[in-house]
Amino acid sequence: MARLPAPPDLDWTPEGTPVARQFDDVYFTTADGLEEARAVFLAGCGLPERWQGRRVFTVAETGFGTGLNFLALWDLWRRTRPSPTAQLHFVSFEAHPLAESDAARALSAWPELSPLAERALARWPACPRGVRSISWPGEGVSLTLHIGDIAEALPRSVFSADAWFLDGFSPSRNASMWDQGLYPLIAARTAPGGVAATFTVARAVREGLSTAGFEVSKQPGFGRKRERLEARFAGSGAPAPGALAWHAPASPAGKVAIIGAGIAGACVAREARSAGLQPALFDPKGPGAGASGNPLALIMPRLDAGDTPQARLLIDAYLHAQAAFQGLPGAEMTSVHQSPRSDEEAARFAKVLADPPLPLEDLEAVAGGGLLHKRALVVRPKQILEDCMAGVACHFGAPVETDLAALRVNGDAFDAIVLASGMGIAAAGPWLGLTGKLGQVEHAAGQTPAPASAVAAGHYALAWGEERLWGATYAPATDGEAHVSAAAQAANAAALETLAPWWHRQASQSAVTSHAGIRATTPDRLPVAGALPDIARARRVFAPLARGQSVDAPAPCLPGVYLVGGLGSRGFTFAPWLARLVIAGLTGAPIPAARPSLEAVSPMRFILRGLKRGTLNPAP
Repeated sequence: MARLPAPPDLDWTPEGTPVARQFDDVYFTTADGLEEARAVFLAGCGLPERWQGRRVFTVAETGFGTGLNFLALWDLWRRTRPSPTAQLHFVSFEAHPLAESDAARALSAWPELSPLAERALARWPACPRGVRSISWPGEGVSLTLHIGDIAEALPRSVFSADAWFLDGFSPSRNASMWDQGLYPLIAARTAPGGVAATFTVARAVREGLSTAGFEVSKQPGFGRKRERLEARFAGSGAPAPGALAWHAPASPAGKVAIIGAGIAGACVAREARSAGLQPALFDPKGPGAGASGNPLALIMPRLDAGDTPQARLLIDAYLHAQAAFQGLPGAEMTSVHQSPRSDEEAARFAKVLADPPLPLEDLEAVAGGGLLHKRALVVRPKQILEDCMAGVACHFGAPVETDLAALRVNGDAFDAIVLASGMGIAAAGPWLGLTGKLGQVEHAAGQTPAPASAVAAGHYALAWGEERLWGATYAPATDGEAHVSAAAQAANAAALETLAPWWHRQASQSAVTSHAGIRATTPDRLPVAGALPDIARARRVFAPLARGQSVDAPAPCLPGVYLVGGLGSRGFTFAPWLARLVIAGLTGAPIPAARPSLEAVSPMRFILRGLKRGTLNPAP
C-alpha cells in the first residue's frame, strides 16, 4: 500500500455535485445536500437538543467527503452552543481525501455556509495517511480526521462519541465502509445512550447495528428516499485501554498547572487555554531558559523509509507543527535543502522518494540525491513562546514546589499537573532513562537582510532577516550543565563552511555568540507524553512480564499527573502535537493520534521493556 492515499477520481453532475467514479455514487443528493445533512444526520441524532447542558459533545462520522456534514454541524453549533466554554469535537474517517479545490467547488453551492467553508478550506487537512487535528478555539470546535482505510483507522482510534453520522457511499457500491466487522468497533466508541443516524435502511446495516447493541428504528426519509435509520446505543461502550493506551480522567480538568516554560510547557499552556481550561505556567528561571531559548530554530520533518508507527507519528507531529505555527509573527515558511551525509543516507533518501510519505507540495528530490522540504519553517523561539503564553497565568523566577499526590503546586490545588520541564521530569520518572544531550549553536546578528532560508545535512544553517544561526553539536551533558565550548564552536564552523559557503565567511567574521542547551533525550529517541505511571503498582501488576508471561491490564497511573518530555533536538516539531495529545487526554476529548502512535510515546513503554528485559525489577 502506497504511503500517500489515492485521491478520488471525480465526475461532476450538471448541478455541481461530485461523483466518485470508483463507487459510481454521489457525495450528497443532487436535490439539496445541505438539507439532507440537516434532516438525516442533525435531526436524526436529535441535535441540537442532545448537546444542551453539555460541556463537551463528540460527533463521529464515517466518510468525511467534502466536509458538508461537518459544516452543517458547525453552523448549528454556532447558533445553539450550550455555553461560551462548551466544546464540540468532530471525528471523521476518510480513505480518499479531496483536494482543497474540489472541496471548494462542491461547497460553493451553499453561500450560507461560505463563512465557515472559507475557514475550513483555509486549514484544509493535509492528505498523508495518519491523523490530522484542527481546532477553532474561538468557536469551541475541533476536527480530528483519520486518513486511511477505515478498516485500519477505526480500530486504532481513541474516542467516545455521543452521536454518529454513518455516511459512507451506498452499501451496495462501497461494501467496505459498511463491513459487519466495523459495527462492534463503532459500538466500542459510543458513549452510553449515544445515537447514530444514516440515510440507508439496508438490512445488513440494520442487523449490524442491532447486533452491536443499538436499538434501530426506521424513520421517514429525505427527498426521494422513503426511509432512513435512527439508532440508540444500549450498551456500555469503552473498550479496555490496555497498558499503553490513553486513560481518560474520571472528570474533565479545570485548573491545570504546567511545570516548565520551554516550548513543551508553552504549547501545553496554549492548548489548555484553547480547550477552555485555566492553565498556570511555572518555571523557576522563566521562559526559554533552556534549549528553547535559541534565537532561531528549524521545523522540518524526519522521514523514515518504512511505513511504521514511528514513521507515521513523525509525519503527524511535523504536519501538526507546520499548521500550528504557520502564519504566526515568529514563523516563516521556507524550503530546506537536505543533503545526504553518506552513501547509506543517500540510499535511504531514495527509498523515501520511491514511496513518499508527503505530497509534492511538501517534498521533492534535488540533484545529488538530496531532499527538498518545501514547507518547512524557520521560527524565532522568543516570539513563539510569547504567543503560546498569551493569556496564561505565569509564575516565573521563584522556586517551584510540587506535591503530585495532592495535585498541589506552591501550595495551590489544581485538577491536573503537567510536567514539561526537560530533564526535570526525570525526578518523577527515573525509569524513563532520560539522558541530557548538550547542543551548541552559533548566532550572528547584523547581517545583510535575507528571506528565511535553511540548509541541512546533520548540522543546519538558518538565515532570516539580519540573523544567521548554525549548528548544532550533540554531545553528552556530563555534569548536567549547559556549557559553551571553543571545540563545539569550531565543529559548527566547519559544518557551516560545507553547508553555506556563500555566507560562511561573512557570518563567521562577525561577532558570534554561542548558545548551549541541554536536550532531554529518551533511549529510543522518541518523546514521552501521557499519564504518569504509578511505578510501584505497575511493577506489581506487570511482574509476570519478567517471567515471560503476558499481562492484559490497564496501566496504573498517578491520577491527574501527565508528562510531556524527551523531545531531544526536535522540540519545536514535537511540542505542538504532544501538547494536543495531553490536553485531549485530560479533558476526555478525542485523542488526535492513532493507538500505535500513543503506544510509541507512552511513558509506560519503558516500564514494560524494563520488566521484559530484566533491567527493572518487579515488585515482590
